[in-house]
Amino acid sequence: MDGPRKGRPIEALRAEIDELDGELLELLSRRMSLVAEVAAEKRTRRMKVKDVERERTILLDRRVLAERLGLSADIVESLFRLILWASRDHQAALRAEVPLDLQVKTVAVIGGHGGIGRRMAGLFRDLGHEVLIVDLATQLSAVEAARKADVTLVCVPIEVTERVIRELGPHVPREALLMDVTSVKQGPLAAMLAATQASVLGTHPMFGPGVHSLQGQRVVLCPGRGDAWAAWVRQTFASRGLVITEASAEEHDRAMATVQVLTHFQTQVVGLTLARLGAPLSESLKFTSPAYLMELYVAARHFAQDPALYGPIEMMNPLTQVVTSTFQQATEHVAEILTQRDQNRFIAMFEEVRGFFGEFAKEATEQSKFMIDRLVERS
Repeated sequence: MDGPRKGRPIEALRAEIDELDGELLELLSRRMSLVAEVAAEKRTRRMKVKDVERERTILLDRRVLAERLGLSADIVESLFRLILWASRDHQAALRAEVPLDLQVKTVAVIGGHGGIGRRMAGLFRDLGHEVLIVDLATQLSAVEAARKADVTLVCVPIEVTERVIRELGPHVPREALLMDVTSVKQGPLAAMLAATQASVLGTHPMFGPGVHSLQGQRVVLCPGRGDAWAAWVRQTFASRGLVITEASAEEHDRAMATVQVLTHFQTQVVGLTLARLGAPLSESLKFTSPAYLMELYVAARHFAQDPALYGPIEMMNPLTQVVTSTFQQATEHVAEILTQRDQNRFIAMFEEVRGFFGEFAKEATEQSKFMIDRLVERS
């Protein structure tokens, strides 16, 4: 009777896999070279980088092909979504949406050595504009830069933003633009409108300086004065792959009370509770679920940041007290339900919140499943 068939040694199989991986990377490199040609053609024809219909067609086609080859259509779609994202980012970096007849502007970044200042300076520089950097240690002063620049962008800490605006505003030429990037908008926007006769625009990049790419990141624009400059900023940001939301300063601050103040406050309460419970982190990690691990990552990442940045974001929003008091009331409500072991009230609480989320719950379930799968893969 014949014994089990002896296959090829695992070392030989791994060597062949390595060779195939090299071929895959070479194919991806060739694909990116074609993407560069596409970017050049789009720039000539003034086409947008993102083509929704084209991407939808690609994803559907690759799913069908994956199933035909006996591969997981969901996994292949995930791979191609990442490839398409990288392709858009490459096209944006090659200035696909930047006009061939670009009029170079001089952009003064006040606070250009800070995290978001460096990121914004890089954005304008990458698009072909001249950038003047001003910070505490630079020889060029903020006033001198404002006088020279077409665009003056204030990227200083929130607590000194309005003071800097009042100092610079009178020196910004009437035909120029004054902008800021703070996380609150009503105060800075009002200060800019009062301090200068130039065009004024409030902006809030909804991303940190450490993001790998600007592709798909969101920025909020709060118009102040000057439609022409607002259109220029809109086109400039969009050409680098940013997604733009426009709002009044009041609408922005109201939204940030939820998007920033509530989420940061919640994370801080979770982190402080964990620290004060006294249970070693290493012990809970032995029993971690993917959901708990995500919560830990968010909390640990938050507390690894600079408190000088997060404190003013939360303290200076005009609706902070409303958010924190509502959170406290909700905490007390849920705690009472649990301590009284009241299942009926627990169900009622679930129904109330489920009704608030509505159809979004379906999307949240699907997207969080995807994130959990990726998290498990990396761990």
